[in-house]
Formats: sequence, structure tokens, C-alpha cells
Amino acid sequence: FELPDGPVGKCNIRHGMVLLVFPNPDLQARRAIVQKLGAVNSGKTAPITMSTARHQLPPQGHDHAGCIETAMSKAELLCRDRGLRLTALRRRVLELVWASHKPIGAYDILGRLGGNARTAAPPTVYRALEFLIEAGLVHRLDSLNAFVGCPDPGRMHTGQFLICRECRTVIELGDGDIEELVAAKAMALGFTAVRQILEIEGLCDSCGIAAASA
Repeated sequence: FELPDGPVGKCNIRHGMVLLVFPNPDLQARRAIVQKLGAVNSGKTAPITMSTARHQLPPQGHDHAGCIETAMSKAELLCRDRGLRLTALRRRVLELVWASHKPIGAYDILGRLGGNARTAAPPTVYRALEFLIEAGLVHRLDSLNAFVGCPDPGRMHTGQFLICRECRTVIELGDGDIEELVAAKAMALGFTAVRQILEIEGLCDSCGIAAASA
């Protein structure tokens, strides 16, 4: 698609989500978004807090079991409040998604499930993932065809994701300014954005330092 000052990028609509791909780093429209996202690694602006960064890089040696426990507690509470069924399989799939802070593919989940053929069948896993996505407990990353857990499932928000191309760690942002900017740009083209998924590929702080010193 294009704006008056030139082409911006591609807009793919899949699974009810909008994936914006910006190939040209010099365009003004992209700069406004990347400037906001760049604060994560640049160190030139104030640190992003949890009100903006929903899923930051975990500190070294952190207790990841605590992350999983918190995610499962939130899931149980959300499903109970909304009258949703968090079955044993759905719970197990969610646990596997939260096994690390890196995205996981459906077939990786399938391989780790084990069990009988019916439980571990691909359609069963995909149905469980669809439930978790609809409930807001999991996000699907289109560019990786993989899934990450949502640390703030109780709040309606759009997804903006920083994906490290080296270690595959994902940082989720929930920035309302970026959401409004994308919606405004889309509206200027007569396009109503129903759901936004913005994926930015790059290097996390640790991998960026390692690459610079190599």
C-alpha cells in the first residue's frame, strides 16, 4: 500500500490479524514507529516500563518457573471469569508455549506433548491453540508461524513484537501510541484496522553487543 509520500509496505491479512511489513527503512511513516520501538535497545530514551513493554527480556538467572506459574494463574482466573473451559489439554499446550520466552511452533508443541495419538494429533493441537488465541492467552507470530504467551491476557490490546533474529527471544509491547499511528495511517487509505499485529525483526541488546564485538 502507499501513502501520498510514497510506498510504505505490504499489508497481509491472515487469521484475522493485520501483519504490516515495512521494507524501506528511510520512509517517514516507518520512522515514527521504529523511533518508538528503538528505545528498547538504543539507551537514548528512558527505559520502557511494564506499562509499555508487556514481555521484556528476562534477567539472567531469573526463576522461569515463576513466569509459568503466574501465566497459568492468570489463565485460570480469566477462563473462570469468562466462563471458558481450560481443559487439561489446553492447559498443557499453554504450559508448553510458556516453557520459555521464545516462540514455539505447533509441531514442536506436538512433539513435546507425547501421549496417545488422539491427544497428540495436529488438529487437536491447533484447536487448543485457536482457543488460547481467542481467549487472549497466546499470540501467533505470522512471520515465524509460531506462538508466544501473552503476559497481560486480561487487557484488550494490540500486539507489537520485537523478535531477535539470533536468539529468537520476543519482547511484546503494548503501546497505544503505535496502535493509534497505524490505525490513523490505515484510515487515511480508507482501511479500517480491526486487529493489529506488528512484528519487528532485529537484535536484542545481548545479541547486538555480541555481534558488535565479533
